[in-house]
Amino acid sequence: MTNPFEDKDGIFIVLINDEGQYSLWPNFCQVPEGWSVKFGPDRKEACSEYIENNWLDMRPTSLIREMESASHSG
Repeated sequence: MTNPFEDKDGIFIVLINDEGQYSLWPNFCQVPEGWSVKFGPDRKEACSEYIENNWLDMRPTSLIREMESASHSG
């Protein structure tokens, strides 16, 4: 059996969590708790492109807020 996360011909969804982190997920798998569908279902290439074009800051949302708060209080 092949890994469904590596299936180049599979149908995927893009998930996002409360920290603004993205994940590429096979469409047939249950969405894990704490994540919601942001894009798809679509081909892996389209989902990967969506992530690349939308996840521009890899820092978790809580870290961004903390850093912004620290820069304004200094």
